[in-house]
Amino acid sequence: MNQNSEEHRLRPRPLERPPVDAAAAAVFKRPAGVDGAFEPVGAARPALVSAVAPPTPEALTSAFGRPRGETALLQRPPGQQRVDEGDDPLWSADGDPWRDPAAGAVIGPPAVERDAPADDEAPTRSGPMLSLTDVLFGRRVKPLALAVLGVVALLVGAVGGVVGWVIARGGDALTTDVSLAQVDPGKERPAGSVADIAKRVRPAVVSIEVKIDQGGGTGSGVVIDGGGYIVTNWHVVTLEGRADQSAKITAVFTNGARVEAKLVGTDPKTDLAVIKVQVDHPTVMQFGNSDNLQVGDTVLAVGSPLGLADTVTEGIVSALHRPVVAGGDNGESPITYDAIQTDAAVNQGNSGGPLVDSTGALVGINSAIRSSAGNTGSVGLGFAIPSNDAKRIAETIIKNGSVKHADLGANVKSVSADTAEGAQVVNVTDGGAAKKAGIVEGDVIRKVGDRQVRNAAELTVAVRQYQPGQSVPVVLARQGRELTIQVTLQSD
Repeated sequence: MNQNSEEHRLRPRPLERPPVDAAAAAVFKRPAGVDGAFEPVGAARPALVSAVAPPTPEALTSAFGRPRGETALLQRPPGQQRVDEGDDPLWSADGDPWRDPAAGAVIGPPAVERDAPADDEAPTRSGPMLSLTDVLFGRRVKPLALAVLGVVALLVGAVGGVVGWVIARGGDALTTDVSLAQVDPGKERPAGSVADIAKRVRPAVVSIEVKIDQGGGTGSGVVIDGGGYIVTNWHVVTLEGRADQSAKITAVFTNGARVEAKLVGTDPKTDLAVIKVQVDHPTVMQFGNSDNLQVGDTVLAVGSPLGLADTVTEGIVSALHRPVVAGGDNGESPITYDAIQTDAAVNQGNSGGPLVDSTGALVGINSAIRSSAGNTGSVGLGFAIPSNDAKRIAETIIKNGSVKHADLGANVKSVSADTAEGAQVVNVTDGGAAKKAGIVEGDVIRKVGDRQVRNAAELTVAVRQYQPGQSVPVVLARQGRELTIQVTLQSD
């Protein structure tokens, strides 16, 4: 370094002292009597002048200050706590010091550990439940509260009993006064049902009782006219031909009324008869058209089978145009008619009663049954006189007292052979219709008008379809040839 190095040395930067803020100096200045940055060792510490707090506002003093003249503190001084006799202390000397307001502050571990769950996640535990013994004998519940609870329970039970009694009495009133006669018919009884038909036709059906000196019998009948005319079977009112003028006939209606009847007339050849009673406004059964029946149609039989009055049975039409022959004993003319066959249960006593269709119209008069050997009851083979024939014959009986039928004037028998099937002529009556038309013995009659003839009974019913005096074509077989002869029928 040369002699002139002093001249090239940098000089200290000039000291810059900014002005001191009076407020900052008041806060951060040295205490009074201290000149340096550090307090001299052993030096006497001057008394610190504490800053005087500003006066408390009047509003806070009035709200939170101690009343004038009051010297009591909120907390008793240590060592002066007092426990009143008879009260359980909230704390004791060996209890939790944190509950003792006189206990001194002690610094200890944190109240909650670091890994303890948060307050909202801490599990809650329910307090101990009181048993019946605790409630009754543990003096945990006041006796007055137990008494009130018992009274409330008794009141609730009493009110419930009264309400139940009132409801029960009300229910009895709803059912006691109901009139069963006014109940609407059930869905199983619509118009046209069996129950509906039976209800409408039964008042027109009567039971017939016949008494004679030698005995009596019963049957059925049906009212067909407002004047009291009743149609029934011939074998019912005459006891199969044994009755006489002294016979007493009684008609018993479904309402129990018993009325004496008078015999108007009979037709033994078709097993029909008409009687008459004196009654006011009887229920009359309407006639139906028996020619409109078909096999399988539903029919009802109404009558008094085996003495059981007002009985209704149901069945179907089993067959049509079934010739039935009955009687003919002791030289009498046999009963022959073109019957309706039905499987409706028909027994002794149903004779003379009506067979009605699904509209309630009269389509037949029940007349006979066919039973197996040793059985006199119904086996599902009942026969009724068609209503068209019954109506025609009944009207004639009411008008004339008797009936005349068309007659061929020939005695025949049933035959069935390879060459011919029908009614073979056994003999002809002198002056009869057959002899006048040229029919001779041995001819086999096979057809009368439009009616096929397969046996002797069918010939009879085929001829009776016409009136005396009518001319009808008759088809017959003679010596292997078929002939058609015009025959003018006569009266029987």
